[in-house]
Amino acid sequence: MTTTPASPAELSSDQLAAMWRGQARWWHLSCYALITTALVIVLIEPPGPHGRLPTLLLLSGVGLSYALFGRRAIQREATRYAVLHQLCAWACLLTIIVIDPEFESWLLFFCLFPQIWATFEKRPALVATGLALAALFTAAVVPADDPAEEVPGALVSVLISFVLSAALGMFIHRIIGEAEERAMVIDELRATRAQLAAVERAQGVQDERSRLSREIHDTLAQGFTSVIALSRAAGSALDRDDVDTARERLSMIESTAVDNLAEARIIVAELTPGHLQSRTLVEALARLADTMTRETGIRVSSSVTGEPAPLGGNAEVVVLRGAQEALSNVRRHSGAGAAAVTLDYAPERVALEVTDDGDGFDPATARGFGLDGLRARAAALGGDVTIAPARPRGTRLVMELPR
Repeated sequence: MTTTPASPAELSSDQLAAMWRGQARWWHLSCYALITTALVIVLIEPPGPHGRLPTLLLLSGVGLSYALFGRRAIQREATRYAVLHQLCAWACLLTIIVIDPEFESWLLFFCLFPQIWATFEKRPALVATGLALAALFTAAVVPADDPAEEVPGALVSVLISFVLSAALGMFIHRIIGEAEERAMVIDELRATRAQLAAVERAQGVQDERSRLSREIHDTLAQGFTSVIALSRAAGSALDRDDVDTARERLSMIESTAVDNLAEARIIVAELTPGHLQSRTLVEALARLADTMTRETGIRVSSSVTGEPAPLGGNAEVVVLRGAQEALSNVRRHSGAGAAAVTLDYAPERVALEVTDDGDGFDPATARGFGLDGLRARAAALGGDVTIAPARPRGTRLVMELPR
């Protein structure tokens, strides 16, 4: 399986730097190839006024300068390497032009001028190009027999060379600059994406903790509350020598503990609540009402209006938890003698209503972990929970969920 390499516009800053390092070998190869070509030309053409040796040594000096400083300059290790290479290379080339005017010196322009733009920033590159061309102009004009006659042609050549070199160099700098800007944007996007992923993971952990807290509160904590209440009732029955009642309460304690154990295993496995396993929501509410009646003596009735229909596992869990929380509050706080659980199936919503005939309370103070968790469950499904006084007395809790 092969992968398509990313274009410079799709690279991060590290990838872009690695790409330029990979391209450097082509700079090295082209420079050495041009220097080698110039050396071959020196060997096959007739020698200049001073012979071949000075030109060969000066060309070798250009190659040595690139090996010592130019390679590091191309790699952008430090600006001083670029300065040293350009000074040494141009000094050798200008000397060749002076001592051997017939030599094809222009061959080395194809590596030295591009190297200026590859190793300097834009403004220093413009200055270096101008200085190099000025030096070439001087080297071409001063040694001439009639310098004044050489000035117009040399000046035109220098101006054209400067314009072409500057235009090409600035174009290359613009491309590189845009690639670097895109790389920075990509770096920022990746950093932002990593931060968002970390936030999402943290939020996921927090959501899972909240879910487990609500599950434990709505199931295990309420089950333990029942165990405590039943054990106290069993103790009271034993104090009265009412063995039958004590045994009944102990049996209910065992049943509640078994249910709690099943709920604990289900919570760990993230399955459907135990009351809903192998039962419909209507059957689960009826069982919950019957259990509440047996454990507390509070008469709890369960009824359904409308046509029952599956709501989906999550919605049914929320409805069941709402009934458990409401009946738990009835048991602990209301002092009621009777309560009613009503499930209403309407075309566009399902509503759970739990009422009692207890002491009632101020709805403005209806706060607590259980009720807050219930509101959060309903809100997650686009629903709502309201608590209000019942008539003629008691409390009325209504939870509505869209279907």
